[in-house]
Amino acid sequence: MSGPLNIVVGITGGIAAYKAVGVVRALVLAGHDVHVVATDAALRFVGRPTLEAISRNPVHTDLYEGVAEVRHVAIGQAADLIVVAPATANTIAKLAAGLADDLLGNTILASRAPIVLAPAMHTEMWQNPATVANVATLRSRGVTIVGPGVGQLTGTDSGPGRMVEPDVIAAAALAVLVPKDLVGRRIVVSAGGTREALDPVRYLGNRSSGRQGVAIAIAAAARGADVTLIGANLEIDVPSSIHVLHVVSTLELAAAVELAARDADVVIMAAAVADYRPERVAESKIKKDEHGDRLTLELVRNPDILATLGESRRPGQVIVGFAAETETDRDRLLDLGRAKVARKRSDFLVVNRVGWNEGFATEGNTVIVLDGRGDIVIEASGSKASVAGRILDVLARPGA
Repeated sequence: MSGPLNIVVGITGGIAAYKAVGVVRALVLAGHDVHVVATDAALRFVGRPTLEAISRNPVHTDLYEGVAEVRHVAIGQAADLIVVAPATANTIAKLAAGLADDLLGNTILASRAPIVLAPAMHTEMWQNPATVANVATLRSRGVTIVGPGVGQLTGTDSGPGRMVEPDVIAAAALAVLVPKDLVGRRIVVSAGGTREALDPVRYLGNRSSGRQGVAIAIAAAARGADVTLIGANLEIDVPSSIHVLHVVSTLELAAAVELAARDADVVIMAAAVADYRPERVAESKIKKDEHGDRLTLELVRNPDILATLGESRRPGQVIVGFAAETETDRDRLLDLGRAKVARKRSDFLVVNRVGWNEGFATEGNTVIVLDGRGDIVIEASGSKASVAGRILDVLARPGA
């Protein structure tokens, strides 16, 4: 995949249509030309002006618009990728049957581009035999299904059927077009931020959401790798196709990484790891009335997971670390990165600047990748999905 893609985002009439705005935004931020084809029902949930402002293109809805240019066929013919989010039970049924009673159906039938669907519906509808059969039919035709997730649905009910988060959909969709250049490689990715308990209620933590690590895991799996994702308190859904191990603290993360790394060809430590933990965890909630105006916490140092990986690696194993720094000066930022890659003995180090409004819990990222000698290998900026792809490009190079 090189250069901007022409991507059609189909939006259908479900409550999750509001999240489709995030899908469009993520794909635009990744540098692609995004065209929205919305059903009439979709526009009852999210407004045309919003979609046009975010996509930077007109929204298409009417089957009989642009007849002179044969638009009902042309949109699909020009597409490099089609993403439907949300894909309702009704839409899935129509696509499985090959119906084309609206512009979106015509666009899909007229296209040879890969199709990615992000289902969203109530649990009973998702588990209905008709929907199960329709999804199986679409998968057999090569359609990629992303999700659904398990969680809170409309109203008070909860279960499978929730549309996965927009950046997960965008990452999975873009991954469909990447080369299968990581086939046969076993990759372990850590993501999220560790939490160190103070008492049963409170913890010391950080602002990492896990978005960058999850994007790397999705992209690696799409490129053919056998991926294990070790997630520390993830704030983002993960496709069911990714094997996930959930951890909370740094000690739990260290144990999980040590075990998973034994058989891994590549370990990517994207998680934000706490350097210290409380020496003592209170058995009950710490009461302010018992401590007065000041509370002193004794902290002890956590194990250095990245350094341990660097010291204990197998021959040929590749270790990739991350360095999240608040340094604003580029030269000093690089100095910090070069010192860390040498100290940790990693093969590559992904250096990114973080702060109140950048790095953590954001849609985009800017990184500099250093090799073990401290030389700059690549610089990348954009959506976290696109940055994930650039990082994996380094690992796919011969000899990496």
